[in-house]
Amino acid sequence: MAPRANWKGFLRLSLVTCPVALYPATSESEKVSFNQLNRKTGHRIKYAKVDADTGEEVDNEDIVKGYKVDTDTFIEVTKEELENVALESTRTIEIDEFVDRSEIDPRYLIRPYYLRPDGKVGHDAFAVIRETIREMNKVAIGRVVLTNREHIIALEPLDKGLMGTLLRYPYEVRSADEYFDDIQDVKVTKDMLDLAKHIVNQKAGHFEPDKFEDQYETALIDLINQKRAGKPITAKARPRGENVVDLMDALRKSIGRDATGPTEAPKKTAKKPRKAAAGQKEMLMPITGKKTAKESAAKKPAAKPQRKSA
Repeated sequence: MAPRANWKGFLRLSLVTCPVALYPATSESEKVSFNQLNRKTGHRIKYAKVDADTGEEVDNEDIVKGYKVDTDTFIEVTKEELENVALESTRTIEIDEFVDRSEIDPRYLIRPYYLRPDGKVGHDAFAVIRETIREMNKVAIGRVVLTNREHIIALEPLDKGLMGTLLRYPYEVRSADEYFDDIQDVKVTKDMLDLAKHIVNQKAGHFEPDKFEDQYETALIDLINQKRAGKPITAKARPRGENVVDLMDALRKSIGRDATGPTEAPKKTAKKPRKAAAGQKEMLMPITGKKTAKESAAKKPAAKPQRKSA
């Protein structure tokens, strides 16, 4: 079942309009997440919204937004006043222009969304807009309001739908000059480049997301399962970096190591790659077995092994 749409409205190209819905293209709900607990009781920590001066808890209906002018001065802005800041992009994605994909600086990319027709009507108009963008090999630039803020959105065809990528505004992107100005100008010799290129050729491949595994996520799952099973947790030795004394020597050694890398790698990755969603849920099922002394002594509300962590 598809998730709930983040936004519903209309997509418009000049006089061609169709109803559309915008859905998140990514999710982090499958990742292991933790709750904060009271170490003494094992109970969850609850956060309360309190008045900074009186210390009294404030009900949600009494909380409004405020813009800080100085230390003790705020300009209060109500929900109704924010809604009165009417923008056409609140309900309509108006395509303003078409640009080449190569012209969009990667630093401006925020997150992707899926855009599809909303309901049974408008599929023809949607298809016309989608195929026009595809045939022209362009990216459509428009504006959309999400979470009460207007965003630039770049639209491009993806299968039968459109992928919309939110873009940052120029004031949100920092200049690289302040970070790169102190980098020394180094003359790289042809021999060094040739050795480095050889390493690149040895590691050349194709981008296949399925072959990448979130090793930290896997380690977290292993840790949780070991604790559930009552196994002792031992600290692992951290890899130590080596100081590079001679760059040419390091490049030559890299070539020798990478040449034997593919034959040694399977020893560590002999396990079948685990699918993120299904695999994690299966591994996080409650483990039946002997509890640790600490778990046995704890109160029942404090230790619930059935709690979903992902």
